[in-house]
Amino acid sequence: MSMIVAERLTKQFPGESRMAVAQVSFQVEPGELVVLLGPSGCGKTTLLKLVNRLYEPSAGTLLIEGVDVRSMPATALRRRIGYAIQQTGLFPHLRIEQNIAVVPRLLGWERQRIEARIDELLDLVGLPRSYRRRYPRQLSGGEQQRIGLARALAADPAIMLMDEPFGALDALTRTRLQDELLAIQRQLRKTILFVTHDVEEALRLADRIIVMREGRIVQFDTPLNLLTRPHDAFVRQLTGADDLLRHLSLMTVAMALTPGTPPASIANLPPLAPQDDLRTALVRLLATKAEGLPVGSNGQAQGWLSLAVLRQMLGEI
Repeated sequence: MSMIVAERLTKQFPGESRMAVAQVSFQVEPGELVVLLGPSGCGKTTLLKLVNRLYEPSAGTLLIEGVDVRSMPATALRRRIGYAIQQTGLFPHLRIEQNIAVVPRLLGWERQRIEARIDELLDLVGLPRSYRRRYPRQLSGGEQQRIGLARALAADPAIMLMDEPFGALDALTRTRLQDELLAIQRQLRKTILFVTHDVEEALRLADRIIVMREGRIVQFDTPLNLLTRPHDAFVRQLTGADDLLRHLSLMTVAMALTPGTPPASIANLPPLAPQDDLRTALVRLLATKAEGLPVGSNGQAQGWLSLAVLRQMLGEI
């Protein structure tokens, strides 16, 4: 059974002639990370808020695990769904342990279970347990986002909604948190809807991407297909597919090679050849969702192609 099913879901705000979300239909499978991508005002955040009923739909239906969300109280629904936003939403007057414990306490968890969960989540997001007694103002922006993620995961929800959670961070911190989210997702396999306007972030994180324009879904596809089979000129321009792939096709793996022994996590993956073009390498990396691929020829290892190095090169094209 699909985790989330939207059927002709529509939202039109009072006094507005244009629909913010216009009859969209899609399905999200259990354990899938789906990114909502599009320009400002395309409806991606509105669509996200329809899932946990922060906005009520004007028409259409939304099912979670086969149940219409309108058949359950909105507060009960939201307690079943994790929610992480750009501003973190942490309560400034509460300590970190109290922030993380908000939803479990609302759900009536026993104190011992809550205490154990706080430690577990701090470990999961890579922060020391000594942070329990700190206040949000005593943490950096990246640390606050980690706590926001921990709080969203606190009640172990099956679904996570993330609205540009890394958008206000510097590039280095943003990349680090993307890495950590991918690592957490490999471990927990939550169903995640993730909003961003950053194409690179979408391509890096998503199993599939919903591209939106003027309240409608233009294409719902894998990162690979968005780059290689864009539905129309809008998707092609949004992803920069033409320029990016044209440049990559003129560059070889040897130009981005990292000499030495590849990390153990990728050492047994099928290798690239040094003469392969970087477009081919990008397709392979997106398909495997690995941090890199070994490189060799005639049975001889020559090094590895790092996703981080390739991303750096893409930024310079």
